[in-house]
Amino acid sequence: MREGKSSTLVQIVAVVLCLVAFGFSIAAERRRSLGNIVMDERTNMTYCVYSSDVASGYGVGAFLFLLSSESLLMGVTRCMCFGRPLLPGSDRAWTIIYFFSSWATFLIAEACLIAGATKNAYHTKYRSMIHAQNFSCESLRKGIFITGAVFVVATMVLNVYYYMHFAKATASAQASKKANHVSSVIGMTGRA
Repeated sequence: MREGKSSTLVQIVAVVLCLVAFGFSIAAERRRSLGNIVMDERTNMTYCVYSSDVASGYGVGAFLFLLSSESLLMGVTRCMCFGRPLLPGSDRAWTIIYFFSSWATFLIAEACLIAGATKNAYHTKYRSMIHAQNFSCESLRKGIFITGAVFVVATMVLNVYYYMHFAKATASAQASKKANHVSSVIGMTGRA
């Protein structure tokens, strides 16, 4: 990284991965499985027939793209715990705040996406025969993938701010180390 500047390429790749995850989660919401009650005329039984299972694939895709974005950023910054120390100050404080906030939103987004994908796949895959008169075909509630999409965007914004403040905090720590190194060398002379 340059002095005080974050890598533009890393930010662009992380944002693009998050935007693809956002698109997949919106597509998953629009293509959720819906169940219809069908009557079998031969056996006089009713059962549920669900639409395609495309939403589960979109949900898993969104999950993986968001995971890769978070992994990229945490790999570059070494999860803030390993590598160069951060200089105390406002940039370090904001880095810590954005780090924990982005992890919280990331975990919520991933939970929504994977829960929606599995619940949608469950209802699509298994059809059951029921002899009850009043029953409805269960399907995934509206809003699971939308909630995941909202948290994907929140994660993206927090990750961008986290990375910018992290770069500033590491650059100022590096500049401080250089200044301390120069001042400590000046006063050390040998006596003859």
